[in-house]
Amino acid sequence: MRNRSVTTFILLGLTDDPQLQVLIFVFLFLTYMLSVTGNMTIILLTFVDSHLKTPMYFFLKNFSFLEISFTSACIPRYLYNIATGDKIITYDACIIQLFFTDLCGVTEFFLLAAMSYDRYVAICKPLHYVTIMNTRVCRIFIICCWTAGLCVITPPLSLGLNLEFCDSNILDHFACDAFPLVKISCSDTWTVEQTVIICAVLTLNMTLTCVVLSYGSIIRTIFRFSSVQQRKKAFSTCSSHMIVVSITYGTCIFIYMNPTAKEKVTVNKVISLLISSVSPTLNPFIYTLRNNQVKKAFKDSFKRFALLSIK
Repeated sequence: MRNRSVTTFILLGLTDDPQLQVLIFVFLFLTYMLSVTGNMTIILLTFVDSHLKTPMYFFLKNFSFLEISFTSACIPRYLYNIATGDKIITYDACIIQLFFTDLCGVTEFFLLAAMSYDRYVAICKPLHYVTIMNTRVCRIFIICCWTAGLCVITPPLSLGLNLEFCDSNILDHFACDAFPLVKISCSDTWTVEQTVIICAVLTLNMTLTCVVLSYGSIIRTIFRFSSVQQRKKAFSTCSSHMIVVSITYGTCIFIYMNPTAKEKVTVNKVISLLISSVSPTLNPFIYTLRNNQVKKAFKDSFKRFALLSIK
């Protein structure tokens, strides 16, 4: 940052109405606790239950960790702002928050694409599933997802570090985000804006193409099954992931691809809040309520814990 006249930012949040702030605080606190508890439960179950040692649950465990990291990067800070009334965030803290939220958000898309490929191999090439999706390959997939996320956010973040902030330091958002920062900068922001849009479009297109191709092959394969029971079982193993993919891609496409959404700041903030709070809360319930193996693992683990407590 070349111009040091602005060293802190003021986050306006969603509203100045005290009553609405109380409702938002309660809502965010509950969703955050549910999100952390739900995703941590999935992570713990994959460690303690031997039936959840397959590649599918390896990816789900990493996805849950990613969800916890993503929501923890922005929601606790906003809860602190509401509780204390302190809306000030330093420049360094703002950049760190932006880095982690963007890294987790972008990595999530690549991980969803990897999970789609895992489902493709499981249903379309079941006899070779264990060989193709072995432990080494799964770990390489995870490393590649994080590396791809880092590579995507590095160009716009590097350009953003050179932005100058002359007069205004008020961010019309509840967290540090690229568009509000660009909006108050007194530098020429055209390059930064175009880089952000290009990186977002490339990420969405690449990962969505992988998801669509994977599920296109999956659906064709499922319809070839002669047994109705086989079809139902195959669809049930994919339905949870398909719901999560639909929610994640749908909300992000609305923000980045819909020009009117960028003009309606309030709508953008609300959608961003839903992505960072509600989606991480829903995902554990989507996977557990629609997955008999996870439900069984949870019941077995609860019974073991209850027996140990009695003893």
